[in-house]
Amino acid sequence: MDNLQHRLVECYVFVDDYFQNHPELADWRRSNNDDPAFTDAEVITIALMQGYFRTDTLKRTYQLVSQNAPEAFPEQLGYKQWVRRVNKLTDLIGRLVRAAALKAAATSLNRLYVVDSFPIPLCEPVRHGRVRLLSEDGAYFGRSAKGWFFGFQIHALIHQSTGVVLTAMLLPGNWDDRRAVQALALSTGGGVLLGDQGYSGEETFDWLYEKAQTLRVMPSDEDKEGLSAVSQVRQRIESSFSSLWRRFTDRVYSRSWRGLWTSLLLKILDFNMERAGIIAAA
Repeated sequence: MDNLQHRLVECYVFVDDYFQNHPELADWRRSNNDDPAFTDAEVITIALMQGYFRTDTLKRTYQLVSQNAPEAFPEQLGYKQWVRRVNKLTDLIGRLVRAAALKAAATSLNRLYVVDSFPIPLCEPVRHGRVRLLSEDGAYFGRSAKGWFFGFQIHALIHQSTGVVLTAMLLPGNWDDRRAVQALALSTGGGVLLGDQGYSGEETFDWLYEKAQTLRVMPSDEDKEGLSAVSQVRQRIESSFSSLWRRFTDRVYSRSWRGLWTSLLLKILDFNMERAGIIAAA
């Protein structure tokens, strides 16, 4: 299990260094237990092993770490306490996603971004007639290239040259892509944004240019040369989504929106850390 020990160290050093450099992030704690023996960095490190083991659930990840590296976390909590801690750290995990992405993108002057979405179905199509899971949290029917699904969609902004996910959002399956692209574009600080027909419209173009200093490029069907160039660039996002899919983003088992989003963020974080060279490729 030398590889596991090495991965644990890689993940822990990155997470703990970030927290040490940003002590204000611990201010969310409002109890007397503001410096627990089992640290937030350790909690997240165990959760990140989901990418190492390629497991479907955080519970199975916790079990495998406990079985194969029991000496790594002497103050380790029981599973129920641990998973509650994980779900309280969603915002911090999101910050780590961004930090890993910026580490990778820092070596590139490229300000070309690709925006796209992919579905997160919560059930098989055969259950569409009776599904209710997370409907109160916004889960709804949507349509992708593969057909109808019930659940959510991840909308992601990807840095073209490095392939890292700079920003991601989890929205209901029926939301128009144009409702997400504005928030995504604001995280770029300006640049060129490539999108498909889901991001069309003069109103969207004008808003992106005026409010986010972002130029949206989307050649018309008649511009064959432009379409070919954009298609080549968009291969980067297809590669990124394929890699995320292999991390089981299509099989996330959660009965709450926060649990779902936390699990997805952990997968994106694992992906970004690999792209940034923080952890070795699996």
